[in-house]
Amino acid sequence: MTRRAVVKGIGHYLPERIVPNSEFEKTLDTSDEWIKTRSGIERRHFAAEGQTTSQMATSAANAALAMAKMDAEDLDAIIVATSTADMTFPSAATMVQSAIGNTSGYAFDVQAVCAGFIYALSNANALIASGQADRVLVIGAETFSRIMDWTDRSTCVLFGDGAGALILEAETGDGTNKDRGVLSVDLNSDGRYKDLLYVDGGVSTQNTGVVRMEGPELFRHAVEKLAQTADSALDKVGLTADDVDWVVPHQANIRIIQATARKLGVGMDRVIVTVQDHGNTSAASIPLALSVGVSNGQIKPGDLVVTEAIGGGLAWGSVVLRW
Repeated sequence: MTRRAVVKGIGHYLPERIVPNSEFEKTLDTSDEWIKTRSGIERRHFAAEGQTTSQMATSAANAALAMAKMDAEDLDAIIVATSTADMTFPSAATMVQSAIGNTSGYAFDVQAVCAGFIYALSNANALIASGQADRVLVIGAETFSRIMDWTDRSTCVLFGDGAGALILEAETGDGTNKDRGVLSVDLNSDGRYKDLLYVDGGVSTQNTGVVRMEGPELFRHAVEKLAQTADSALDKVGLTADDVDWVVPHQANIRIIQATARKLGVGMDRVIVTVQDHGNTSAASIPLALSVGVSNGQIKPGDLVVTEAIGGGLAWGSVVLRW
């Protein structure tokens, strides 16, 4: 018998303000068609003035708790994946913990940029598998609109704000790839590629900074590394792409999503795509897409799901789970 981390609830939150591509035409040498052709993005959501990452994370958390029919005090741990926390410290996770009314658990943040949710999910799975927790709330939340260079059309049109949350609970499985829950994890990073995607500031430099990206080179690494990590995670549990019901990729760029699916040998009819509506929400993009896939009736109990993401670092990874 094997202790598995099984999904019990999921939810998401998007800010009220919807920003269509046409809004950028007023200030940049760009167009709706230019943005759609190169990224697949049609619109994104931006946080309101004063709205924070932890507030959005809290809304997503409450939605996941409602689906799971759990109380906040049922949670043993809370992990928030974010690169845009409200403050340098304390963690956004402790702010969520207070906001939802959890006093008996522990909370911490994970920072792996767009791969953050994969890393957080891996940590949650390890806590459950080792017996250190029975129920873990995993959240991806970002306000990337706070770190944009609004004069750089190659980056500022790509990102959006939002949050997604997922609750894992310990269950006993047979130890086979037929079990429900997280089946395998594959994590990677290579700091030599830092300059492909980064923010040119930080606490120790006393400068908040803005997002900088080398798009063409990042694209090449993304397709290669995303397909590799998904294959590795599947191989660890004796599965192949033919066994997969749904691929839920990081929603960065439709061309990356399509190229990775081709490399994996998975048709786009088995890929959850939300990039057109949300843009790149970094660590929030996978839980957002999972939540939309569930609410749309696409992802169902028993489905085999592969999630994969790559972000600054470079950091990348994937998780195979049976819903």
